Amino acid sequence: MEILEKVAYMKGLAEGLGLDTKSKEGKLLTVMIDILDDIALELQDIRDDQSEMEECLDAVSDDLNDVETYIYEMEGEYDDEDEEDEDDGDEDEEVYETTCPNCEEEIFFDETILADGSVECPNCGEKLEFDLDGEEVDEDEEGDEEE
Repeated sequence: MEILEKVAYMKGLAEGLGLDTKSKEGKLLTVMIDILDDIALELQDIRDDQSEMEECLDAVSDDLNDVETYIYEMEGEYDDEDEEDEDDGDEDEEVYETTCPNCEEEIFFDETILADGSVECPNCGEKLEFDLDGEEVDEDEEGDEEE
């Protein structure tokens, strides 16, 4: 038996007993029964809404599953091409690293930033300048120095 049905049964009992609604106790019981009826109606509305949300959530979950399946299938088709593209890009671009003297955070940059002569620390905003005059070493000279 649902709560709404139980409250309706209680109302019927109160009417069948001939509850005197003019007495203090009768007024109190009538108000309590009305409150229980309101609570039961609200609870029923909440349950209906929850049931509707569960159905919508199931539909969204199914749609998401379809999208994930589609994306994973597409990734499998293009994995080989992506790996080749990534390999080509790695050979062309050289990455440099330095440490910010202000916040001691590592900063990575490429040759274009190095050519500009300065870079701004993304962590603290400190401007780091590079003086590369006479610092450039050819690979042949580098090999001689190591021997």
